[in-house]
Amino acid sequence: MKKALIVWGGWDGHEPEQVAGIFAGLLREAKFDVEVSDTLDAFNDGEKLKELDLIVPVWTMGDISKEQVANVSEAVQGGTGIAGCHGGMCDSFRNNVDWQFMTGGQWVAHPGNDGVEYLVEIKQSSSPLVEGIQDFTVVSEQYYLHVDPAVEVLATTRFPVVSGPHVLNKAVDMPVVWTKRWGYGRVYYNSLGHHADIVDMPQVKELMRRGLLWAAEGKTLYGGGDLKLFNGEQGYTGMGDSQ
Repeated sequence: MKKALIVWGGWDGHEPEQVAGIFAGLLREAKFDVEVSDTLDAFNDGEKLKELDLIVPVWTMGDISKEQVANVSEAVQGGTGIAGCHGGMCDSFRNNVDWQFMTGGQWVAHPGNDGVEYLVEIKQSSSPLVEGIQDFTVVSEQYYLHVDPAVEVLATTRFPVVSGPHVLNKAVDMPVVWTKRWGYGRVYYNSLGHHADIVDMPQVKELMRRGLLWAAEGKTLYGGGDLKLFNGEQGYTGMGDSQ
């Protein structure tokens, strides 16, 4: 039985407890052993995190210790998957660039705030994560993110939709759903999910279900490899200046 840890908290406006409940239900339907925690202390035990198949952060605008980030990072490097949505994963810890490097992006704006109607365009490809899902419209926040160029983009949205200082730039297709690797671990992100009702939309829920399961599969496929192959004898040292 695969093991998953869901950690929720931070800003209540994103309804983290309700979103965590949706994710827990999806994972339990897939026969996961799911632990749900409402404290970042769940990241204190690095060895326990390494035993997991999946970590699901549902935490917006918080502060995290360098030890907690290092524990999550090392677990994911070793093969544990990490997957999440909206501000619960890519607006979690604004002061921690290591978290942003691992997850692949950071929220910077949502022009028009909540209630913007926009199109999510699926990038039809060989990825099973989007197979059979058609473009769809949402009425929610439209996330503008600073994004790691290494990610594989699975869905986008076109900016600008509403006015703002960004509109005189050329139109851009902003990533909405992406995957990447962090060491041997799989990373999955979906920028939708301002409230639980958006996460519960059929298209969004299915995208998240697939993403959660995909990220968790990485432990079986790639976990247990020698981190020295890409980190060297001294381990990963890129976190020093930001900590």
